[in-house]
Amino acid sequence: MSDCLFCKIAAGEIPAKKVFEDDDVIAFHDIHPVAPVHFLVVPKVHVDSLAHATTEHQAVLGKMLLLTAKLAKEQGLDDGYRTIINTGHGGGQTFFHLHMHVIGGKPLTTNISDITTQ
Repeated sequence: MSDCLFCKIAAGEIPAKKVFEDDDVIAFHDIHPVAPVHFLVVPKVHVDSLAHATTEHQAVLGKMLLLTAKLAKEQGLDDGYRTIINTGHGGGQTFFHLHMHVIGGKPLTTNISDITTQ
């Protein structure tokens, strides 16, 4: 999708502080972190939201989930972390390319609605 921010980051057209990248997935630090560690895991294929995912996306979704644990450990989140996928306007999604927030590094005592609306 030509006007999608995350597609442009995945294509290398917009710089990002990368945590990981391969042919299917890119992970990078959030530009507005809500905790000491806050990165996004994004499939390179454009999918508007989790509600738009199909069986065609099953492999990349599984890869994203398993990769999250590995990257969280590499980022020092041995004590735990939060994963968030906002889906649709009502779910707080503001960037319509499926992505998962990985957040940690301090106790998370705020409400989920206070953490992110991306």
